[in-house]
Amino acid sequence: MNYTKLGLFVAAGVGLGAAAHANLVINPTWGSSITSDANSAQIQATINQAIAFYNANFSDNITVEITFQKGGGLGSSNTGFIFDTYSNFRNLLGADASTADDTLAMAHLASGAVNPVSGGAEVAISRANAKALGYTIGAGTDGTISLNTDICNLVHGTNTNSSFYDLYAVTCHEIDEVLGTISLCGDPFGSGRASSADMYRYNGGARTWDTNNGHAAFFSIDGTNNIVEYNALGRTGGDWGDWIHHNGAPQVQDFSGTPGVTVNMGASETRLLDVVGYNKVNPVPEPASMAVLGLGALGLLRRRKKS
Repeated sequence: MNYTKLGLFVAAGVGLGAAAHANLVINPTWGSSITSDANSAQIQATINQAIAFYNANFSDNITVEITFQKGGGLGSSNTGFIFDTYSNFRNLLGADASTADDTLAMAHLASGAVNPVSGGAEVAISRANAKALGYTIGAGTDGTISLNTDICNLVHGTNTNSSFYDLYAVTCHEIDEVLGTISLCGDPFGSGRASSADMYRYNGGARTWDTNNGHAAFFSIDGTNNIVEYNALGRTGGDWGDWIHHNGAPQVQDFSGTPGVTVNMGASETRLLDVVGYNKVNPVPEPASMAVLGLGALGLLRRRKKS
C-alpha cells in the first residue's frame, strides 16, 4: 500500500463535551463532481441515507465534516489525524465508556506510558474520533471521501446492474474509516503511533501490529473472543483495517466489494466504532444478509484507490 502524508495534526488540547444531544451529526459538503452529475439528486439521497444510520445510532455531541466527491477505483478517503500520549487517550476513552463492550475494552487496555500495541508513547487518532473523545479540534474538514458512482447501483436495495456495487455500502465503508476504524500497521507516521482501532487487533490472544502477510489478525475486544478477521495485505490486497472477507456473508468493512448485492451496516462495524470512542445508542442487529463492500484506507494519509 502506498501512503502519502497530507500533513501532521497535533493534539490541540482537551475540552469537556456539552450534554449529549439526540445524535451524532455528519455534515456533508458536495464536490462539484457530484453536484454536476446527471444523477446528483439520487447520489446525494443515498449518501444521506448512509449518514442517517450514524445519526440515528450514535449519540456523540459532535459534528463531523465530510466532503464527498466522485473518484476512481471503488471508494477511498483522506483523513486527518491528531497525535496524543497513550495515557491521555486512555483516560479520555475511559471517561467516554458507556456500554458493556466499553467496560470490557477498558479492562484490557493497560494503564501506563506506552500503548500496548506497538510500544509507542503516542496514539494517532482521526479528527472525527478525537472529537468524539472530547478533544478540541480546529475548524476544517474531517475527511474527504471519493466514490466511483459510475460503477454503483445508486438506490440502496435495488441492484439493477449485477456487475455494480451498492453505493450505500461503499459510502458506509468510507465513513467508518473517516470516523476512525483505520489501522496504521506498517507505522506510516513513525514512532510506533498505532491508531485507536489498533488497540483491538489480536492474534492468538496477544495484540499484534504484525505486517507479516502470512500472519492472521482479528478484531477482538478482550483478546479471547474474535469478532471478525482482519485483512492481510499480501494475501488479498486492500487495507490493514478492512475485514478479510472469507466465504461468509459479505460485510460493509470487507476489503473488496461484492457486485450485485445489498449491504447494511452490521454488528462488527458498530462494535468497533463503539470501543474507539463513539456512543452507541441502540444495539444494532446483524442483518440477515449483509453484502459487501469496498476498500479501505488511511487517513492523514491518503489511501490508494482500489476497484
